[in-house]
Amino acid sequence: MMGEKDKQTNTNREQKENRDVLLSTQTVIGKALEKLGYSSEVFELMKEPMRMLTVRIPVRMDDGSTKIFTGYRAQHNDAVGPTKGGVRFHPNVTEKEVKALSIWMSLKAGIVDLPYGGGKGGIICDPREMSFRELERLSRGYVRAISQVVGPTKDIPAPDVFTNSQIMAWMFDEYSRIREFDSPGFITGKPVVLGGSHGRESATAKGVTICIREAAKKKGIDINGARVVIQGFGNAGSFLAKFMHDSGAKVIAISDAYGALYDPEGLDIDYLLDRRDSFGTVTKLFKNTISNQELLELDCDILVPAAIENQITEDNADKIKAKIVVEAANGPTTIEGTRVLTENDVLLVPDVLASAGGVTVSYFEWVQNNQGYYWTEEEVEAKLEHVMVQSFDNIYKLARRRKVDMRLAAYMVGVRKMAEASRFRGWI
Repeated sequence: MMGEKDKQTNTNREQKENRDVLLSTQTVIGKALEKLGYSSEVFELMKEPMRMLTVRIPVRMDDGSTKIFTGYRAQHNDAVGPTKGGVRFHPNVTEKEVKALSIWMSLKAGIVDLPYGGGKGGIICDPREMSFRELERLSRGYVRAISQVVGPTKDIPAPDVFTNSQIMAWMFDEYSRIREFDSPGFITGKPVVLGGSHGRESATAKGVTICIREAAKKKGIDINGARVVIQGFGNAGSFLAKFMHDSGAKVIAISDAYGALYDPEGLDIDYLLDRRDSFGTVTKLFKNTISNQELLELDCDILVPAAIENQITEDNADKIKAKIVVEAANGPTTIEGTRVLTENDVLLVPDVLASAGGVTVSYFEWVQNNQGYYWTEEEVEAKLEHVMVQSFDNIYKLARRRKVDMRLAAYMVGVRKMAEASRFRGWI
């Protein structure tokens, strides 16, 4: 049993990590704006969300008790258009983390040239310990709490960590009771029967797959037979493993929160997908596992961190043997880790580019809701392919031309549209 002192130590460590995530994001934005020649006033505007809402959500639990949950909604910058971003349900959600994630969403929207600013939401809870009905009450309570600051022309939520299309459906239904006349485009990631888009569930992984393919071309690596390591087996990681396996790559390792599986000859991905539970856990079924740290340092061609923040740092970046690192998770590589990988000639495709497929197809869903006309899965995939390839090429060329790493180049592309929109509005 964990004592109060141990709990406090863990909390302090998590808070420090989240502060680092926000601080590192602000640091790179500062560098990007400086490279682009913007004044310090622009940085002051961009370094924090324009709005940060904290809400308290009372939920009647199945045992008859009432539990009060804390939720957040950050709206980073709406100069370009409405803010957009997911809602995560996780016990380690913090205000600083939500702020950093909203900034990343602004950057992603700028990188793929969407008419959005960044938003993000979160609720401090553990959905793995809650019933279906408790999750529904929490989802509806969150929407009621934030209803005045969200909407299809204000701020558009979407799925994130431990949330899915069912939770989006509950939120959509609750919002439609409050605002009957403009509800269809309020939220994305909905089930298709409620106006969701084909291809949304796998969009993040599809975007990462496109970035892997484009990066492999630059490094002269043939995807067919390439050795791929994927840290994380949740929504993005599992879809990605399937896409890479089907494209002929050899997925030699995957991991979840409990450990990692490794086979130098390639894992049976279809078997693992069939055996995993609803939270992406599968390693508990096996005895011969390795640690997540060992997984990161395996000899491979392509490494994909698709789990949590701060996985590649100055402590282990020198041990990374991959030729390409593609970030499917948010913030898996620290600033120092990025510097070491770049010095070691590892091609790093940053999170704000690699994982932008999700927000891109969310935008497609919003467009379809607004016009009342829906596209086939083939149309969605073709449009996503065009956007991701063009975005990758823009950032790769800028990085080569300005002699900077891909992360800084991505931030330069991502922040420019927002800065220009703010300037034209007369904010700065």
